[in-house]
Amino acid sequence: MAEVKIRHPYVIKKRGIQGGRPIVAGTRIPISTIIIYYKQGKDIDEILELYPELTPAQIHDALSYYHGYQEEMEREVALIQDEARWQRRYPPGKGNPAKADEPNPD
Repeated sequence: MAEVKIRHPYVIKKRGIQGGRPIVAGTRIPISTIIIYYKQGKDIDEILELYPELTPAQIHDALSYYHGYQEEMEREVALIQDEARWQRRYPPGKGNPAKADEPNPD
């Protein structure tokens, strides 16, 4: 029996948009963002409340893409959630960021 390749009409990868990561077509919303919310226990309706510009079909396709490319997506999610990596990339105290407890000079 021939292998059937599943198409994901609402998922694209485009060089120059979100670093070529998979996104919801027509948006800049990474599939990994939807996956993170889903893994936190949010259901489709709750994700739609966060992203009202999306349709249920787009979210279902994002989840289908995740299951079809789970290893790739898990690596991406792990990188996003790796706080130590972000601390190395953007160390605290570099530059002159405004501190929350300082009054705004404006």
